[in-house]
Amino acid sequence: MNSPTEKDVLRLRDADRSAIERLLASFGLEIVDVPAGRPVPGSFWGDEEAGLIGDRLHARPDTPVHSVLHEACHYVCMSPQRRARLHTDAGGTRLEEEAVCVLEVLLADRVPGFGRARCLADMDAWGYNFALGSARAWFEGDSAPARRWLSERGLGEPGRLNLRADEHTREAGSRDRSRTASADAGTSPTC
Repeated sequence: MNSPTEKDVLRLRDADRSAIERLLASFGLEIVDVPAGRPVPGSFWGDEEAGLIGDRLHARPDTPVHSVLHEACHYVCMSPQRRARLHTDAGGTRLEEEAVCVLEVLLADRVPGFGRARCLADMDAWGYNFALGSARAWFEGDSAPARRWLSERGLGEPGRLNLRADEHTREAGSRDRSRTASADAGTSPTC
């Protein structure tokens, strides 16, 4: 990812930290504070990006809120077996990555002062790459396969989330439809 200047995206230090902690706790995740300027344990991208190790999400004060939500959504979307060995690389299919991005945007509405519009703008500012040109265009026009993926795993219908922790820990199994037309056509986001 390309790290933009400090003013381009909402940072954890400027967000409603207690709302984020409550949201992540509802999924069994704990935020672990990393001192400013220190490497973030479990960060796949490095720099100020959030990191995952087991059920702990590591973040610095300058970690973007969208990064915190994105990594949390990786955790939410994976099976208990993958969670058990989670360290840095969440893995998963292209379609799962799209589902993570959709869930990230939907959960943004649960963070006062952030919300869906700011999340989409921050994703663009940060350098997420979408075939349709912007996060909003992808979310509104090409995210149906990812929304179905979420629905098939009990995470809710498009626009309506099922946030019960026991529902989203189920094994995906053979229901993974990672070879959708969207994924095969290369329209999935790089996020």
